Amino acid sequence: MAYADHFKLADDLIAHLTPAVAGIADPFIASRYSGFVAVAAVTVYELAVKEILCTFGESKHAVLGNFTRKYFDRINGRIKYRVLHEEYVLSFGDKYVQRFKKIVTKREKEILIAKRKSILTSYDNIITWRNLFAHEGQIPTNATYAEAVDAYEMGKEVIECLASSMKR
Repeated sequence: MAYADHFKLADDLIAHLTPAVAGIADPFIASRYSGFVAVAAVTVYELAVKEILCTFGESKHAVLGNFTRKYFDRINGRIKYRVLHEEYVLSFGDKYVQRFKKIVTKREKEILIAKRKSILTSYDNIITWRNLFAHEGQIPTNATYAEAVDAYEMGKEVIECLASSMKR
């Protein structure tokens, strides 16, 4: 399965929820849905990260592919940007860390100029909101439904950068 295919799960949920949330007049009630978006977003991010890294490992060597499948089987939400580059990508060598950072930095600048939004902040925010919702039962108080959806969309760019950098 291609890593981007995992996004369809969250995309379909968002497509279903958005018209319903738009019809809710009370912003307090509408904000409650941001937690569901965050959980769906991080779930598909995890699946995509696993797919990218495992596919890369398999492309290098069968033994490395087997190891990566086992190692990344339980990353359980540990996919913040810092963890991606300082732990996961670093495991494959500094060459890939440098490539990942270079691609992310370039894309971050492009999106900041074009949309005035940070892909890195968006990516880490959606993970933080998911953790608050899933582990503490708290609704992200500083994020509306629309902001959660936007953070998910912006965060996909980080996953795209990871995929671009993990090539032989």
